[in-house]
Amino acid sequence: MFLPIGDEPNPHHVPVMTVAIIAVNVAVYLLLTLPLSMRPPDPADPLLAEYLRVLLPNLPPGTSQQQVLGHMSAYDLVVYQWGFRADAPRVTTLLAAMFLHGGFMHLFGNMLYLWIYGNNVEHRLGAWPYLFWYLATGIAATLFHALFNLGSPIPLVGASGAISGVLGFYLVWFPRHVVKVWMFLFPFYVGVVQISATVVLIMYLVLDNLLPMLAGGGAGGVAHGAHIGGFIAGMAVAALIRMRDKR
Repeated sequence: MFLPIGDEPNPHHVPVMTVAIIAVNVAVYLLLTLPLSMRPPDPADPLLAEYLRVLLPNLPPGTSQQQVLGHMSAYDLVVYQWGFRADAPRVTTLLAAMFLHGGFMHLFGNMLYLWIYGNNVEHRLGAWPYLFWYLATGIAATLFHALFNLGSPIPLVGASGAISGVLGFYLVWFPRHVVKVWMFLFPFYVGVVQISATVVLIMYLVLDNLLPMLAGGGAGGVAHGAHIGGFIAGMAVAALIRMRDKR
């Protein structure tokens, strides 16, 4: 197991916008995701019938409606309504989907990556341009994912596309930084090592996303296409800004 836990060097100022984005995501989880995940869906909700009609054909043969209802929560309908669906694309869901997560570990992993890599990128861009490009690369990530899932009714949620955009910026601008990685290779090694940011981010792009996407798409519900699209968008914008600044 390999888990990034920090990076060096870091700017001395507080990354206000990064903290604000994390705070919004956590607030949505605590005020919306968590309580609704503990409630069953309302049988009278007209969205429920539509959700079941769309979901059942995408489940293993023989799965009954009652089995699905037994594992559903009210939050599933929120995800269906506000997650981005390639078969019903809307500007509102492009933005809303970035602040919805599938559970605590989904949220925790995304926010950890944003905290580690966001401060340096925000420091170079400035707070408001950083927010703009965070959202813009997140939208690019979602649209790139949609290209490989045209007509799909399965909703996409999560901040990972936008965060992958931040990682793309980081790779172009801070390739010589180092990332602290906690390694759990019991019984051989358990501890923290420092690895080049370039190595860590290339591994993230190729081993964690490109190869799994080529091998089988979104196994485990991971939107590899969104991660790749966001990463490429972030790298492209960072390269263009660097070229502009050198003029």
